[in-house]
Amino acid sequence: MKSYEMFINGTWTSGSDRQRFDTLNPYTQTAWASIPQASIEDVRGAIAAARGAFDSVWRRMPGLKRAALMTRLAEIIEREAQPLAVIESTDNGKVIRETSAQMIYAARVFRYFAGLADKLRGSTIPLDNPDILDFTLREPYGVVALITAWNSPIALLANKLPAALAAGNCVVIKPSEHASASTLEFCRYVEEAGFPPGVINVVTGDAKVGAAMTELEGVDKISFTGSPGVGRRVATAAAQRLIPVTLELGGKSPNIIFGDADLPRAIVGALAGIFAATGQTCIAGSRLLVQRSVYDTVVTQLVERANKIVLGNPLDAATEMGTAANRPQFERIIAAIDEAKAQGANLKAGGGGATDPTLKNGLFIKPTIFSDVHPDMSVAQSEIFGPVLSVIPFESEEEAIAIANGTKLGLAAGVWTQDISRAMRMIRAMDSGVVWVNTYRMVSAQAPFGGRKGSGYGKERGDEGLLEFSVLKNVMVDFSGEDRDPFAAKT
Repeated sequence: MKSYEMFINGTWTSGSDRQRFDTLNPYTQTAWASIPQASIEDVRGAIAAARGAFDSVWRRMPGLKRAALMTRLAEIIEREAQPLAVIESTDNGKVIRETSAQMIYAARVFRYFAGLADKLRGSTIPLDNPDILDFTLREPYGVVALITAWNSPIALLANKLPAALAAGNCVVIKPSEHASASTLEFCRYVEEAGFPPGVINVVTGDAKVGAAMTELEGVDKISFTGSPGVGRRVATAAAQRLIPVTLELGGKSPNIIFGDADLPRAIVGALAGIFAATGQTCIAGSRLLVQRSVYDTVVTQLVERANKIVLGNPLDAATEMGTAANRPQFERIIAAIDEAKAQGANLKAGGGGATDPTLKNGLFIKPTIFSDVHPDMSVAQSEIFGPVLSVIPFESEEEAIAIANGTKLGLAAGVWTQDISRAMRMIRAMDSGVVWVNTYRMVSAQAPFGGRKGSGYGKERGDEGLLEFSVLKNVMVDFSGEDRDPFAAKT
């Protein structure tokens, strides 16, 4: 077994209690790595290390030098993309073709924010009094807690860490206990790139570690990716300490196919939108809304394609869909499928675990499609985070809008139509932070990302993502030379 240590203040440590837990390969269901269980004292130590590095080094370092370190780190990530992808696929069951692309993407995001590290600008503001100069400064918060999920640890970290560093913050990172290995491996690249000790720290362990990061003094901002339920607890803890938080939570995103859509492209987009990443992505297009005029055609072709998706070893380049990331998630997905059956959804494909005996050891779930789903069914309302597609018919544009917006979540939406006027109407009508038109599940370092409603608030990536990690300071300079004593006698 591979044995990992935490990374605190530039030092590798097993933690003050020296407790550990095993991480399981979801393809083989065997333990493959040993991870430290942090104590509360370890979390305090990581926060203190980040504070010391912020006060003594990082906040004083010019953006140009921070950019150079970030660019060096991007180069190392690119060089090590394949072995890092293997570690992540081994840890969470995502196919190697996707994790490999995510590592290259992470390097791109680091380069993007490296380019912004020396461009944190304020502005000058003309006041009514011409003898007072007013201007603003963008400054880092200080110590930022970054909490990531198990489905895409490095990609999710890349949504947060580069922007935090570029803005001048130091960080304490807490990956999910279900998939910590790639984040700890990443710290070797941080060390090689030459970051000062304490700028980047990683603590690992169970939910108690995450709770400590949100509750202990010394953290100035929190950025969290995870479920809406845990997000509420994070927001509550942040509110108790009056510190800001960015929340990237769940989704139940509508992918909407109109009758005039380019159907071959739309069907591919629908398949990729839900079955890529085994549906374990917050932006999964888990609700497919299809206009009645093409409904039967779309369902038939989806089922045909879904039944051909290749399940297998996530490390095999020929595998098209991997496993559920961990046993608890596997059981939640199976329970959601059973509930959909009980509520009367029409099962068209999949419907449970894989039956192929060569896959018996893995947490595999067959690509599952339900047709004739009513918008009020649980399968159409609750985030499943698995390869389960609900196909919902609609007649009119107005009905599609009502169904699409009819959930508590609002992360993303897709629209497939060749009518530009309709596309523009739908863009404006969607209660979501992201809208894709004639594509789905596209991401870019330059494009801001974040949700609405129960999907959270705040933005990641893009220029807006940098602003999330900086605080605005206003400055007034009186150069009039006048005595403004309010208590002086009037003459």
